[in-house]
Amino acid sequence: MKATVRVFVVFCVNSSDLLLFFSALLKGKKGAFSDLLHKVAYSKFFCQHPETQKHLRRKSKSTRQKAEKATLSSVNTDSPLTTPSDFEFLTVIGSGTFGKVLLARHRKQGEYYAVKVLQKQMIIKRKEHKHVMVERSVLLKGLQNPFLVGLHFSFQTPNALYFVLDYVNGGELFYHLQREGSFPEPRAAFYAAEMAAALGYLHSLQIVYRDLKPENILLDSEGHVMLTDFGLCKEGVAVGEIMSNTFCGTPQYLAPEVLQGQPYTPAVDWWGLGVVLFEMLSGMPPFYSQRKVEMFENILHAPLQLPSGASRAAQSLLAGLLDREVSRRLGEKRDFEEIQEHHFFAFINWDDLLARKVRPPFIPNVTGPGDVSYIDPEFTLQPVPASVNDRCQAACASDAFPGFSFINSEECVATNSLL
Repeated sequence: MKATVRVFVVFCVNSSDLLLFFSALLKGKKGAFSDLLHKVAYSKFFCQHPETQKHLRRKSKSTRQKAEKATLSSVNTDSPLTTPSDFEFLTVIGSGTFGKVLLARHRKQGEYYAVKVLQKQMIIKRKEHKHVMVERSVLLKGLQNPFLVGLHFSFQTPNALYFVLDYVNGGELFYHLQREGSFPEPRAAFYAAEMAAALGYLHSLQIVYRDLKPENILLDSEGHVMLTDFGLCKEGVAVGEIMSNTFCGTPQYLAPEVLQGQPYTPAVDWWGLGVVLFEMLSGMPPFYSQRKVEMFENILHAPLQLPSGASRAAQSLLAGLLDREVSRRLGEKRDFEEIQEHHFFAFINWDDLLARKVRPPFIPNVTGPGDVSYIDPEFTLQPVPASVNDRCQAACASDAFPGFSFINSEECVATNSLL
């Protein structure tokens, strides 16, 4: 091995470089050896040598594995790094089967967050462990997309699980649709494009969302779309791959293959996009009925009545997304690429869209990061549950939800800097 290194030095460094090295070394300059190695390392011969390439591949793999291990160890923990007492819980901003979502301010950082508090007893009773841990798993992937809500902390107490998420205060799409009835086509197209970009990104990570609906689509303070609630996601599914026939989702947004109990593919998300786009343009989902049985029958068999006021491009897109025959559905073969290429989105510069350079058609009038004016009063008028505001609660580990606790490394740095 030593002989090999000497050969490399002879072939990679010329005589003048060697003279400069020994001269500097005699004068006690410690950086001389580093300078020499730098020239060796970046020489064309050295970099292209087969043995060097083999070593670099091994080194790259080792470095990557160490980095992944370090990242996991720094963010995943069952030690009580975060507790309820770190937050001031201000108001209820959402509610669900297993708990509530609250606006909270971090006492040290001063940042505002949406904290989803889930009751363990209810989760265990309904055997929903899997969905909770899937949501955590998806959020922990460090979702690098501008249209997906991010996770900052997760922790648990003896009675509850806490997800500390981005607070997105422009209101739910559901809230805005209720107020306005429907949207002009350019506004609906803008939201649909951002939703499609988010879904395409998830699919690239082999994640199927499975729960696209206006209640899970938020607007941020600048008017951009943010998808939230990843509890029904399915991981490890590539584009075109068939999933098991798990029945899950919200009735009026379910794809027909899900209703029929058939195995399905990531194309269920493109059906969901079609339903939401239809609702934005017309004010109602395409097959809606107050009677659930009738609605399911409509989804499976009723003719698609396209919105009469929609453009031909919009009608074409809706017909492609809401095709009951999965093999013909837009997005089934090439996923997001097919959506991007449709002429309904001809006005969209997708690079600018992903860079958030496209100006949203509606900008919420919010006064600051803690503004709740676009949150439904149905939630904000509810009292904050005493249990979540109990500063005496301690964080803990749990056999039922092992490895749940998490702290974003950036949050850890930010918090420590304030100590």
